[in-house]
Amino acid sequence: MKTKSNIIVGLDIGTTVITVLVANVKADGQLEVIGLGTAPSRGLRKGVVINIEATVESISKAVQQAETMAGCHISSVYGAISGSHIQGQNSHGIVGIKHKEVSGSDIERVIEAAKAVAIPMDREILHVLPQEFIIDEQDGIREPLGISGVRLEARVHIVTGAVASGQNIVKCANRCGLTVNDIVLSALASARAVVSPEEQELGVCLIDIGGGTSDLTVFQGGAIRHTSVLAVGGNHITNDIAAGLRTPLSSAEEIKCRFGTAQISQVNRDDTVEVPSTGGRAPRVISKVVLSEIIEPRVTELFTLVHRALIRSGCDDLLTSGVVLTGGSASLANIAQVAEHVFNVPVRIGRPMGIAGLTDLVSGPEYATAVGLVLHASKAAQINRGLAAKSGVGRVFKRVGNWFSEHL
Repeated sequence: MKTKSNIIVGLDIGTTVITVLVANVKADGQLEVIGLGTAPSRGLRKGVVINIEATVESISKAVQQAETMAGCHISSVYGAISGSHIQGQNSHGIVGIKHKEVSGSDIERVIEAAKAVAIPMDREILHVLPQEFIIDEQDGIREPLGISGVRLEARVHIVTGAVASGQNIVKCANRCGLTVNDIVLSALASARAVVSPEEQELGVCLIDIGGGTSDLTVFQGGAIRHTSVLAVGGNHITNDIAAGLRTPLSSAEEIKCRFGTAQISQVNRDDTVEVPSTGGRAPRVISKVVLSEIIEPRVTELFTLVHRALIRSGCDDLLTSGVVLTGGSASLANIAQVAEHVFNVPVRIGRPMGIAGLTDLVSGPEYATAVGLVLHASKAAQINRGLAAKSGVGRVFKRVGNWFSEHL
């Protein structure tokens, strides 16, 4: 198989599933999905690698599937990172404008000033996301390049993570013969794929519910205001089903996906489901009501924890356009209705947008991060090419382009 120069590959290393998505960049800039590979994730816990060998094996299987479908060799990827070690904070920087007109170097200096926050040695900055620029007390400026003024300020959102966690992701990919071009916060990638610009402007909370974690991202005024990761996800529901019904975890996951619903009131009391037993015992038949009585309290608890986190961050009153749910667990029946009851705002399921090709394969919310990774990479490349064309080649402008590409 040959390596194609116009492909972008997203690698979503999740707690439950490893996903590899291959997209072809067409002449008009449109992304066309040409390959997809998935494999059960065996080496992660709550979004963090805990077994290198098992993770490498899972990645290799997903890559092989994607290569076979796409008909090309995969050599480089864009990876996603998550886990409870992820932290977000807002910061502020101020500099003087050197030549009375904002240049790329001025933007670079004000971003560096805003980045000058104390972080422990075992943590690193993953993203610096501009919220707005202020020139001579005029706020709300999103693209300051070329504007006249004396004083330039920047409000940014900084995302940090554990150094070791990022290194382990890169190490696993390298062991599979892959080069990691960039590592993107899973929630930011998902947001690019499922949250519309209108929702970002009005105010929205994206909740990406994975197997081991739930990632929160709050947008308002077109910028990110808050990010955090809670160490609770779909696996907690699966564990409760396994314990409550005394069935193996693999069977509990299948039962949850096929028959589970998050609202007891929506269950027909005459419906039943066959539950495999452990230790060679015969399967049992139970009412679906019993299954929902296990699922609904756990789902309600998850959203209650999220709501409390939003209240602590001061962002609970920014959700004008409501909440968007994505991630594998967002496919659970009636989960949006439970979320509406907890948050008291409109809730919808976020499915990937902005792509062509084999869209039927990646239409589910579980593929939001993988699709978002290739969209992120494509957008960053477009912005960098545009800046280079306008200003000539320049290291400074390339970095500025990266900052703006992260400003969803």
